[in-house]
Amino acid sequence: MNRTIAAALLFSTLGGGVVLAQTTTSPSQTAPPTVTTGAGVTTVPSTKMPAAVTTNGPNTTAEAPVAGANSFTMAQAQKRMEDQGYTQVSALARDDKSIWRGHAMKNGKAVDVALDYQGNITAN
Repeated sequence: MNRTIAAALLFSTLGGGVVLAQTTTSPSQTAPPTVTTGAGVTTVPSTKMPAAVTTNGPNTTAEAPVAGANSFTMAQAQKRMEDQGYTQVSALARDDKSIWRGHAMKNGKAVDVALDYQGNITAN
């Protein structure tokens, strides 16, 4: 009986040692690809997706607003529009394509605004 217990302890200790000896590999240290523009400027493209793409910034979506499952709340949609310079945002409602639509003012003009699930804001 004592031999069985001693053998079990020995095997469990050896087995645990193997698990503890495992290591993880580090990510590849290769340099990311570069892009050279016609002006001779070399850039490194980002591998991260932006949190949201807006039509008011450098990263735009041509087909905005894009239909899709919108996770913005009404308050978040309003704040996002206000952060992009829209004032008096009102009558926000989510349509059948999950796009927030409403009315606002921008540069002294009344506009209809829309916010899609990607964060794109369009006005007309």
